[in-house]
Amino acid sequence: MKSPTALRSSLHERLHHEARAYAGDADRPLAAYTGLMGAFAATVAGVSVAAGVSGRELPDPRPWDVALSALATHQLGRLLAKDPVTSPLRAPFTRFEGTTGPAELKEEVRGTGARKAIGELLSCPFCTGLWIATGITAGTLFAPRATRLATATLSALAAADFLQFARTALQRAADETR
Repeated sequence: MKSPTALRSSLHERLHHEARAYAGDADRPLAAYTGLMGAFAATVAGVSVAAGVSGRELPDPRPWDVALSALATHQLGRLLAKDPVTSPLRAPFTRFEGTTGPAELKEEVRGTGARKAIGELLSCPFCTGLWIATGITAGTLFAPRATRLATATLSALAAADFLQFARTALQRAADETR
């Protein structure tokens, strides 16, 4: 029978072998991704325990609630991952490269390991979406009125952004016909 130290060492070596086999020559920080997944799972578990201990009943979301949450998640994801004003949050993990559209920055993730994994999370609106939606769900449990106000505000902003894009497209089309 192997000692606990030998088992840990064997497992550690096997995990590193699998990570190298998966990544090849690419820099894929699997250990850091695992840490982020663990942090997410711990957050969800903590919210679940806190809800259970406090006797909170699970909400019964209506289609309108889901639509507001979806729009709010989309908008907050874009704001956190792409907006120039939130670039100080991403700066330790990314490098500015330019713009990709109106009020959106193009940034390259920098660093290795946890720094790279966090940079990928913070600069990707799709990646932040799960965390944001989970935060909205937690808010719905513990502060439903404030959360509904925040999701309504972010949803209104998302709709306004879509209207701005539509207006710009219509204006361009009108200018081209002249």
